[in-house]
Amino acid sequence: MTTAENILSAPTLAPRERNPSVAATAAGNYAPWWTGLAAGLAWGVLAVLTGAWPNKPLGFSEWAYTTEFAWFAGLVSVALLALGLAPERIAAVPAKLRAAGPWLIALALGLAVWEVFTAKLGTLPPPFFAPPQSLAEVYISDWRRLLESAAHSLQLLGLGIGIGASVGFLIGVLMGWSRRASYWVHPVLRVLGPLPTTALLPISFYFFPSSWSTAIFLIAVGTAFPVAILTASGVASVNKNYYDVARTMGASPWFLVLRVAIPAALPQVFVGLFMGLGHAFATLVVAEMLGVKAGLGWYLTWAQGWAAYPNMYAALLVMALLFSGLISLLFLVRDRVLSWQKGIVKW
Repeated sequence: MTTAENILSAPTLAPRERNPSVAATAAGNYAPWWTGLAAGLAWGVLAVLTGAWPNKPLGFSEWAYTTEFAWFAGLVSVALLALGLAPERIAAVPAKLRAAGPWLIALALGLAVWEVFTAKLGTLPPPFFAPPQSLAEVYISDWRRLLESAAHSLQLLGLGIGIGASVGFLIGVLMGWSRRASYWVHPVLRVLGPLPTTALLPISFYFFPSSWSTAIFLIAVGTAFPVAILTASGVASVNKNYYDVARTMGASPWFLVLRVAIPAALPQVFVGLFMGLGHAFATLVVAEMLGVKAGLGWYLTWAQGWAAYPNMYAALLVMALLFSGLISLLFLVRDRVLSWQKGIVKW
């Protein structure tokens, strides 16, 4: 029998036999999601601890939503245990959820420690420190005011960052392209740039007619300085060979700026935007605390004035999620805009 006949006569392997993992899954032999099981146990401990351990008696009313918080932790525990035990063909645990497994464990343990030292033992004295279920009470009872404050802060941030980023970008391009402009503008930025924008509050209140316009101006200033400096650095550091090639092909000065200098400087521009966002967040909170009668900063001051510390912690959590979301959104925009530079620029 020839070699070809041997190959043709050889038994053909079934698809399950070619892929042992598929055959094992079909036979019911699957590997559990161990991290998910550990996370489910951690959330179960949190549920039992919250529901079975009585809260420490307080000089005021009992912490509300303790039972509901225990039920919530129990439902999360059941869901994670089900995902960890079910076969992959049924569970289909997403990759992102699998990657977040250790964080699910850490979150449950952190909430458990928080619950013990506040509601159960009272080591962190009330009302200055509140347990996790108190935040749920705030979100349920005062969600409308929190939503209005968050919307107001987003509006201020949008206007201030938009104006500051645009002005800073134009100044940075001018400085990076023109040595004469850099000679006059760069020393001004070096002197005024390190100044905290909050130090300009007294002067700003004098020149601007309202606290709203003052806040927008200060946020714009805090955003413009890092954007201008890093944009100028990016434009000035563009490889001169790019300009030579473009000039050889008959490019005009405007083409060199718009199609050569600015695209090559975009990585630096985004670094400036990230830095400007940090300044903008800090300026926003201070401006709302001191002058603007709305927003999350104002909500923090209001809650502190009424000794409503759970409201204050709830506002801080909303603020953290809001600012983190904006940073993540900027990351997505950067990855989309600079997708053509992924093989050249590392980030």
